[in-house]
Amino acid sequence: MFKLNMLEKITKKPKRIGRGGSRGGTSGRGTKGQKARTGHHQMRRGFEGGQMPLSRRLPQRGFNNALFRVNTCIVSLERLQDVFDDGATIDRTLLVERGVVKATAERIKILGGGKLKKKLVISADAFSKSAEEALLKAGGEARKTVEG
Repeated sequence: MFKLNMLEKITKKPKRIGRGGSRGGTSGRGTKGQKARTGHHQMRRGFEGGQMPLSRRLPQRGFNNALFRVNTCIVSLERLQDVFDDGATIDRTLLVERGVVKATAERIKILGGGKLKKKLVISADAFSKSAEEALLKAGGEARKTVEG
């Protein structure tokens, strides 16, 4: 009769270390120290065994301007041409509705790219020179909402 418990085992039993016996006193953990002890697991990144870590030994100098960065979202004319119809008046709310720009964008800048074939009236915070020229050439208009 066939019994499941009589089958040959597929998985090996894990090595049980740190219990004396044939593996010796250190049981494959090397000798002494924090990593040889039980429960050491993994030290946090930058931990130097209680010594003052390098990140705290070095002086903090300089200035980081990341706090004052303005989140500018860039949109190409080619993308606007694909999303909007001819003669459309485009502003921030419409761009967010259509999913062209995220609502978190602080500023919107329009860049020229490709050929514009539709007449579009766009209100944005900034325009590149090529974008402004392309809009005017197609009979549209570039309205700046904020100077800069």
